[in-house]
Amino acid sequence: MIEAYKKFLSNYVNFKGCSSRADYWYVVLCNFLIGLVIGLVSKITGVEEIVYLSYIYEVAILLPSIGLIIRRLHDINKSGWYYWMILIPIAGPIIILVYLLTDRVEPNNFGERI
Repeated sequence: MIEAYKKFLSNYVNFKGCSSRADYWYVVLCNFLIGLVIGLVSKITGVEEIVYLSYIYEVAILLPSIGLIIRRLHDINKSGWYYWMILIPIAGPIIILVYLLTDRVEPNNFGERI
């Protein structure tokens, strides 16, 4: 899980190549846990301003997250432009979720996994 997160951060705005399904979901899990810890610390200490750290963190990982999703789409042999489907109400996010859950497609036109 830590290796997947290191790869996520080291490929900050890399939109080329592919990322495995496990790499994607480990990063999602790590981001969820980081948000959970920040929220718990905020509630336990009673300092509501700590939640702003969560906002700063979310902005900081926005571009790497988009890059990771595009590399994940490449892994199933889809163009990164498919990410725009998320803007379609109701159906778009469901389709993207299905794509994110799909296993690697061979032959792959986008290269090897990073």
